[in-house]
Amino acid sequence: MYEDDEDRIGAAEQLAEHNAHAAAEAFSAIACDQAVGDEVRLSAAQQLADVDPRAAAPACLAIARDQAVGDEVRLSAAELLADADPRAAAPACLAIACDEAVGGEVRLSAAELLAALHSSA
Repeated sequence: MYEDDEDRIGAAEQLAEHNAHAAAEAFSAIACDQAVGDEVRLSAAQQLADVDPRAAAPACLAIARDQAVGDEVRLSAAELLADADPRAAAPACLAIACDEAVGGEVRLSAAELLAALHSSA
């Protein structure tokens, strides 16, 4: 049906102009699809947060916990989650900070974000 991941994002964007609920479902499906490229998944989560911030939490968490996703994208998803739903961001930050396969700087950033979330609670 779609030639590539960008076509799926484009269709969801068009849908957002007419039906926010359906667009949220489409963006969520893209963000949670492990077969989709990392950057496209993150873009879908970002657009999902614009359409329906509460629905973005599970999508961001799925990206942040996915060990197959690049370190920086995982951290970006956790940061997006912290903006959308700070309480839900803690497990995402913890997953990154405790993953020994993640680079040291990204792990440290995730730990710092976790500490900031904890201190603001």
